Amino acid sequence: MQPGLSTHAFFDHRLHPGHLDALKAAGARHIEVFAARHHFDYTDAQSIRETAAWFRSNDVRAILHQPLYLSERGRAFSQPDAAQWSRHVAPNLNLISERKQARIAAMDEVKRAIESAEQVPFTAVVLHLGLKDSLWDEAAIDHALTAVEHLKAFAAPLGVRLLLENLQSEVTTPEHLLYILKAGHFDSVGVALDLGHLHLAQSAADRTPDSGAAAAIALLGARIAQLHLHDNHGAFAHSGALDQSSDMKDEHLWPGDGVIDWPLVAGAIATLPDAAPAILEIACDRDEPPEQVTRKASRAFQTLAQLQRERAKQN
Repeated sequence: MQPGLSTHAFFDHRLHPGHLDALKAAGARHIEVFAARHHFDYTDAQSIRETAAWFRSNDVRAILHQPLYLSERGRAFSQPDAAQWSRHVAPNLNLISERKQARIAAMDEVKRAIESAEQVPFTAVVLHLGLKDSLWDEAAIDHALTAVEHLKAFAAPLGVRLLLENLQSEVTTPEHLLYILKAGHFDSVGVALDLGHLHLAQSAADRTPDSGAAAAIALLGARIAQLHLHDNHGAFAHSGALDQSSDMKDEHLWPGDGVIDWPLVAGAIATLPDAAPAILEIACDRDEPPEQVTRKASRAFQTLAQLQRERAKQN
């Protein structure tokens, strides 16, 4: 497992080299850049040049996460207000929407983000097929196959590989992602296995949540190109400190701050190739200083590595 971090930690802020420095200082060898116009503005030449210059000057691999938000007019958000943050409003960019106009708008926005790879050396882009609770039916399958085929053709000349992420939806279960990859003969497309989302989906299905990590890894095998690591309190958790809306459940906490059984998960992760990036995708408070994120991330990497060593000894 190679340590990685997502700029999701600084999502409320405009991304600048200081943020990237903080993630690298924690030991990240891979950085996932979240595409959002208020954060990393993939339509702004200066933002692209600044980000490209940083990655070309540092021995850190760059990964892009697709935009998640569109305004009512089909344009991505441009102002940094609370409505953009996933803890306050659900993502609305939908590549497999039932409405053709919405699919076209989503596709165009994702392509705009991928175009930034002309300068930023992104090796992969993480894609969401649909939204939370998207249903698995013939239309969803057709739209998913079309989206992947179209974006694969667009991204390939830029050297960018597509990675499909599992969400809390029927469409993106590990089994259904594998079906899409096989049905479309998408041998070059990989999977970004999100263990936080997997925990939520399985606890909602009333299964033993963390035992599913090993099953998903066994099922997807070499198609897993990276992991997303974050914690939560399960699909039905709520307290006075947490809103009970569905979007609050995907908390993106530091490992150990929720209820995921990380020693058990560490055993499953240990079966993956050492080169597989494990990206901490954390939601930090807006006022949390970058140096504190560095310290927390460094400790998280050390803890996860220790858990893996302990599981290896037991096996």
